[in-house]
Amino acid sequence: MNTTHKLQTVFWLILAAFLAWDFQASDPVDLRNEPPLIAAGSGQATSGGHCSMAK
Repeated sequence: MNTTHKLQTVFWLILAAFLAWDFQASDPVDLRNEPPLIAAGSGQATSGGHCSMAK
């Protein structure tokens, strides 16, 4: 097993561990309360989606 393969394996293990931790630590997503993916021109006010968006 060469060094590149070892680094790739370590990367994927760390990524999988992070995703598992994030899934366990985060609140569940309420899909009914999420803004639509495309709301341009719909008249619906924006309410989320980016932390720098003016409130």
